[in-house]
Amino acid sequence: MGTVLLLATEASHEGGFGLNFDILETNLINLVIIIAVLFYFGRGFVGKILTERRSAIQEAIQEAEKRQKDAAAALAEQQQKLTQAQAEAERIRAAAEETAKKAKEAILAQAAQDVERMRATAGQELEAERERAIAQLRSAVVSLALAKVESQLKTSLDDGAQHQLIDRSIALLGG
Repeated sequence: MGTVLLLATEASHEGGFGLNFDILETNLINLVIIIAVLFYFGRGFVGKILTERRSAIQEAIQEAEKRQKDAAAALAEQQQKLTQAQAEAERIRAAAEETAKKAKEAILAQAAQDVERMRATAGQELEAERERAIAQLRSAVVSLALAKVESQLKTSLDDGAQHQLIDRSIALLGG
């Protein structure tokens, strides 16, 4: 260290960089007094500012922690609601599928009954139509047979044959 002082003293004589150890010339005492006064009186002021700043930071941290806890609680609640909503949606979907299945079965059963009823009705209508056709045919056959018999009777029956037929019919009737 002695060499540094020696170098600094020599450099200051030559106009370069150096240290001036003259206390009165460098106002070192004034600087010490100002620093001491600032330290003594400013310590309370700066301490008060730092304390206020520290308490504000602590309050901000506590508020942030509280908001974090609240957010975590809200998240848990919303996740629980989501789980419940998903379970409810699944239940509704299952109920809808069951209802759709029952409706499908009911519609198929009703359609089968309708088809069977239509078949029975068609069968009855077909049978009735067949009976009508048969009755019409019978009536037409009877009409044709009667017309043919009448025409044959007119041509083949003379007066003697008619009297003989009438007598036979009366005898059969008991007269």
